[in-house]
Amino acid sequence: MSERSVSRQKQQKRWYTALAPEQFDREELGKTPADEPDKVLGRTIETTLGDLRNDASDNNTKLTFKINEVASENAYTEFTKHELTRDYMRSLVRRGSSKVQAYVTVLTTDDYRVQIQPVALTTKSADESQEKAIRRTMIDLVEDAAADRTFEELIDRVINGDLSSAIYNDAKTIYPLRRVEVQKLTLEARPEEVAVEEETSVDVDE
Repeated sequence: MSERSVSRQKQQKRWYTALAPEQFDREELGKTPADEPDKVLGRTIETTLGDLRNDASDNNTKLTFKINEVASENAYTEFTKHELTRDYMRSLVRRGSSKVQAYVTVLTTDDYRVQIQPVALTTKSADESQEKAIRRTMIDLVEDAAADRTFEELIDRVINGDLSSAIYNDAKTIYPLRRVEVQKLTLEARPEEVAVEEETSVDVDE
Protein backbone atom coordinates (compact mmCIF):
# COMPACT_ATOMS: atom_id res chain seq x y z
CA MET A 1 0.00 0.00 0.00
CA SER A 2 1.38 3.40 -0.97
CA GLU A 3 2.04 6.16 1.53
CA ARG A 4 -0.68 8.20 -0.21
CA SER A 5 -3.25 5.42 0.35
CA VAL A 6 -2.33 5.15 4.03
CA SER A 7 -2.62 8.93 4.39
CA ARG A 8 -6.05 8.90 2.70
CA GLN A 9 -7.30 6.19 5.09
CA LYS A 10 -6.14 8.21 8.09
CA GLN A 11 -7.95 11.27 6.81
CA GLN A 12 -11.17 9.29 6.42
CA LYS A 13 -11.32 8.41 10.11
CA ARG A 14 -13.86 10.32 12.15
CA TRP A 15 -14.14 10.82 15.87
CA TYR A 16 -17.39 9.71 17.48
CA THR A 17 -18.53 11.08 20.81
CA ALA A 18 -19.59 8.28 23.15
CA LEU A 19 -22.58 9.20 25.32
CA ALA A 20 -23.87 7.51 28.46
CA PRO A 21 -27.48 6.22 28.51
CA GLU A 22 -30.32 8.59 29.43
CA GLN A 23 -30.20 7.11 32.92
CA PHE A 24 -26.83 8.86 33.27
CA ASP A 25 -28.04 12.08 31.62
CA ARG A 26 -26.26 11.39 28.33
CA GLU A 27 -22.97 12.48 29.88
CA GLU A 28 -20.01 12.39 27.49
CA LEU A 29 -17.83 9.32 28.06
CA GLY A 30 -15.09 10.16 25.62
CA LYS A 31 -14.33 9.97 21.91
CA THR A 32 -13.45 7.01 19.72
CA PRO A 33 -12.13 7.00 16.11
CA ALA A 34 -13.30 4.86 13.19
CA ASP A 35 -13.38 5.03 9.40
CA GLU A 36 -16.88 3.52 9.34
CA PRO A 37 -19.76 3.93 11.84
CA ASP A 38 -20.32 0.16 12.10
CA LYS A 39 -16.79 -0.31 13.41
CA VAL A 40 -17.72 1.69 16.51
CA LEU A 41 -20.50 -0.71 17.49
CA GLY A 42 -19.58 -3.11 20.28
CA ARG A 43 -16.71 -1.05 21.65
CA THR A 44 -16.63 -0.72 25.42
CA ILE A 45 -15.80 2.38 27.40
CA GLU A 46 -14.84 2.38 31.06
CA THR A 47 -15.15 5.37 33.34
CA THR A 48 -15.78 6.06 37.01
CA LEU A 49 -18.93 7.17 38.75
CA GLY A 50 -16.84 10.07 40.04
CA ASP A 51 -16.18 11.29 36.51
CA LEU A 52 -19.87 11.14 35.63
CA ARG A 53 -20.95 12.94 38.80
CA ASN A 54 -17.91 15.21 38.98
CA ASP A 55 -17.36 13.92 42.52
CA ALA A 56 -13.97 12.44 43.43
CA SER A 57 -15.49 10.49 46.34
CA ASP A 58 -17.11 8.18 43.76
CA ASN A 59 -13.87 7.36 41.94
CA ASN A 60 -13.75 3.92 43.58
CA THR A 61 -16.72 2.81 41.43
CA LYS A 62 -15.94 1.76 37.86
CA LEU A 63 -18.70 1.73 35.23
CA THR A 64 -18.51 0.03 31.85
CA PHE A 65 -20.64 0.96 28.86
CA LYS A 66 -20.98 -0.69 25.43
CA ILE A 67 -21.71 1.20 22.22
CA ASN A 68 -24.90 -0.15 20.64
CA GLU A 69 -25.99 2.65 18.30
CA VAL A 70 -24.36 5.31 16.12
CA ALA A 71 -26.13 8.39 14.80
CA SER A 72 -24.27 11.17 13.04
CA GLU A 73 -21.15 11.75 15.15
CA ASN A 74 -22.63 10.41 18.38
CA ALA A 75 -22.16 6.87 19.69
CA TYR A 76 -24.85 5.80 22.15
CA THR A 77 -24.14 3.24 24.82
CA GLU A 78 -25.77 0.79 27.18
CA PHE A 79 -24.70 0.04 30.74
CA THR A 80 -22.97 -3.34 31.17
CA LYS A 81 -21.02 -3.36 34.46
CA HIS A 82 -20.60 -1.72 37.86
CA GLU A 83 -17.51 -2.71 39.84
CA LEU A 84 -15.63 -1.42 42.85
CA THR A 85 -11.89 -0.98 42.41
CA ARG A 86 -9.55 -3.61 43.84
CA ASP A 87 -7.70 -1.03 45.91
CA TYR A 88 -10.93 0.08 47.55
CA MET A 89 -12.02 -3.48 48.30
CA ARG A 90 -8.60 -4.28 49.80
CA SER A 91 -8.86 -1.21 52.02
CA LEU A 92 -12.06 -2.58 53.57
CA VAL A 93 -10.56 -5.88 54.69
CA ARG A 94 -9.35 -6.06 58.29
CA ARG A 95 -7.48 -8.78 60.16
CA GLY A 96 -9.59 -10.77 62.56
CA SER A 97 -12.82 -10.08 60.67
CA SER A 98 -14.87 -12.03 58.13
CA LYS A 99 -15.58 -11.26 54.51
CA VAL A 100 -18.85 -12.80 53.35
CA GLN A 101 -19.59 -12.87 49.62
CA ALA A 102 -22.48 -14.03 47.45
CA TYR A 103 -23.02 -14.42 43.71
CA VAL A 104 -26.65 -13.93 42.78
CA THR A 105 -28.11 -14.15 39.28
CA VAL A 106 -31.51 -12.49 38.91
CA LEU A 107 -34.01 -11.52 36.23
CA THR A 108 -35.51 -8.02 36.30
CA THR A 109 -39.14 -7.26 35.48
CA ASP A 110 -38.12 -6.23 31.94
CA ASP A 111 -36.22 -9.51 31.44
CA TYR A 112 -32.60 -8.45 31.83
CA ARG A 113 -30.45 -11.14 33.45
CA VAL A 114 -27.97 -9.67 35.89
CA GLN A 115 -25.36 -11.08 38.26
CA ILE A 116 -24.87 -9.18 41.50
CA GLN A 117 -22.02 -9.79 43.96
CA PRO A 118 -22.67 -8.30 47.40
CA VAL A 119 -20.03 -8.49 50.11
CA ALA A 120 -20.41 -8.01 53.86
CA LEU A 121 -17.50 -7.27 56.21
CA THR A 122 -17.92 -8.06 59.88
CA THR A 123 -16.38 -6.26 62.84
CA LYS A 124 -14.80 -9.48 64.16
CA SER A 125 -14.51 -13.07 62.98
CA ALA A 126 -17.95 -14.67 62.53
CA ASP A 127 -18.48 -18.43 62.74
CA GLU A 128 -19.61 -20.60 59.84
CA SER A 129 -23.30 -20.57 60.74
CA GLN A 130 -23.34 -16.79 61.06
CA GLU A 131 -21.59 -16.36 57.69
CA LYS A 132 -24.12 -18.73 56.12
CA ALA A 133 -27.02 -16.74 57.57
CA ILE A 134 -25.53 -13.44 56.35
CA ARG A 135 -25.05 -14.91 52.88
CA ARG A 136 -28.64 -16.16 52.82
CA THR A 137 -29.87 -12.69 53.77
CA MET A 138 -27.84 -11.10 50.99
CA ILE A 139 -29.20 -13.54 48.42
CA ASP A 140 -32.80 -13.04 49.53
CA LEU A 141 -32.57 -9.25 49.45
CA VAL A 142 -30.90 -9.18 46.02
CA GLU A 143 -33.62 -11.45 44.65
CA ASP A 144 -36.31 -9.29 46.24
CA ALA A 145 -34.74 -6.14 44.77
CA ALA A 146 -34.89 -7.57 41.24
CA ALA A 147 -38.32 -9.15 41.56
CA ASP A 148 -40.24 -5.88 41.24
CA ARG A 149 -37.75 -3.60 39.47
CA THR A 150 -36.65 -2.88 35.93
CA PHE A 151 -33.01 -3.09 34.88
CA GLU A 152 -32.55 0.67 35.24
CA GLU A 153 -34.27 0.74 38.63
CA LEU A 154 -32.04 -2.08 39.88
CA ILE A 155 -28.91 -0.26 38.68
CA ASP A 156 -30.05 2.88 40.49
CA ARG A 157 -30.61 0.92 43.68
CA VAL A 158 -27.09 -0.47 43.50
CA ILE A 159 -25.29 2.74 42.51
CA ASN A 160 -27.13 4.87 45.08
CA GLY A 161 -26.27 2.39 47.85
CA ASP A 162 -29.88 1.49 48.67
CA LEU A 163 -29.33 -2.24 48.21
CA SER A 164 -26.19 -2.21 50.36
CA SER A 165 -28.05 -0.34 53.10
CA ALA A 166 -30.94 -2.81 53.03
CA ILE A 167 -28.55 -5.75 53.37
CA TYR A 168 -26.62 -4.03 56.16
CA ASN A 169 -29.77 -3.28 58.18
CA ASP A 170 -31.00 -6.88 57.98
CA ALA A 171 -27.71 -8.75 58.26
CA LYS A 172 -26.34 -6.74 61.21
CA THR A 173 -28.91 -8.46 63.42
CA ILE A 174 -27.11 -11.75 62.70
CA TYR A 175 -23.63 -10.47 63.49
CA PRO A 176 -22.18 -6.94 63.87
CA LEU A 177 -21.14 -5.57 60.47
CA ARG A 178 -18.65 -2.89 59.58
CA ARG A 179 -19.56 -2.48 55.93
CA VAL A 180 -21.71 -3.88 53.12
CA GLU A 181 -21.00 -3.17 49.46
CA VAL A 182 -22.13 -4.43 46.08
CA GLN A 183 -18.73 -5.39 44.70
CA LYS A 184 -19.94 -6.02 41.17
CA LEU A 185 -23.06 -5.91 39.00
CA THR A 186 -22.80 -7.40 35.51
CA LEU A 187 -25.31 -7.50 32.69
CA GLU A 188 -25.35 -11.14 31.56
CA ALA A 189 -28.16 -11.14 28.97
CA ARG A 190 -30.60 -8.70 27.39
CA PRO A 191 -34.32 -9.47 26.98
CA GLU A 192 -33.96 -10.71 23.41
CA GLU A 193 -31.09 -13.00 24.43
CA VAL A 194 -33.08 -14.34 27.37
CA ALA A 195 -36.05 -15.01 25.06
CA VAL A 196 -33.89 -16.97 22.61
CA GLU A 197 -32.41 -19.03 25.46
CA GLU A 198 -35.89 -19.87 26.72
CA GLU A 199 -37.06 -20.89 23.25
CA THR A 200 -34.08 -23.16 22.63
CA SER A 201 -33.90 -24.67 26.10
CA VAL A 202 -34.89 -28.31 26.41
CA ASP A 203 -37.46 -29.29 28.99
CA VAL A 204 -35.81 -32.04 31.00
CA ASP A 205 -39.14 -33.52 31.99
CA GLU A 206 -40.15 -33.85 28.34
